[in-house]
Amino acid sequence: MMNCGYTKQQLCLMSQIQQLWAQHVYWTRSFIISTAASLPDLEPVTNRLLRNPKDFAALFAPLYGMKTAGQFQELLTQHLMLGGDLVNAAKAGDTAKADEARKKWYQNADEIAAFLASVSPCWNEAKWKQMMYSHLDMTEKEAALRLQGNYAADIQMFDEIEKEAMRMADYMFCGMIRCCAR
Repeated sequence: MMNCGYTKQQLCLMSQIQQLWAQHVYWTRSFIISTAASLPDLEPVTNRLLRNPKDFAALFAPLYGMKTAGQFQELLTQHLMLGGDLVNAAKAGDTAKADEARKKWYQNADEIAAFLASVSPCWNEAKWKQMMYSHLDMTEKEAALRLQGNYAADIQMFDEIEKEAMRMADYMFCGMIRCCAR
């Protein structure tokens, strides 16, 4: 077996983080599709999406403690709920509600970035903010394209979202490894 410089435990952690970020964007996409098409699976899809913050918290707890894990879970849950509010407002054509949800969504992104930077000196607030803003921008575009029925462009946008999620996972992993090695 080739030695890439990581321990088995570190590779397991990397895999878990990648899986959680992938699930985050896949279940968000499922939520967007189910909402746009008024599919009968919306409730179970939403419930599964809202499990993602709990799964992140379970990963964080052994490394950062239950309090920190719970705080991240709450912030990520708010992120998903606000995103859902934005998609629903866009579907309804309610510009005022969409604008309010978007404003709160970006405020939440700022809170997530500041929180993560406070958890680890190996995570930079500006970098998290940039990644979160990119994630929000692309997710909103994905939803708009889906709602407009522009499925080819919607799929292309999701390809970019998926790549961004892996960049976020890699950044999260590298920060954890660098700081845990100290």
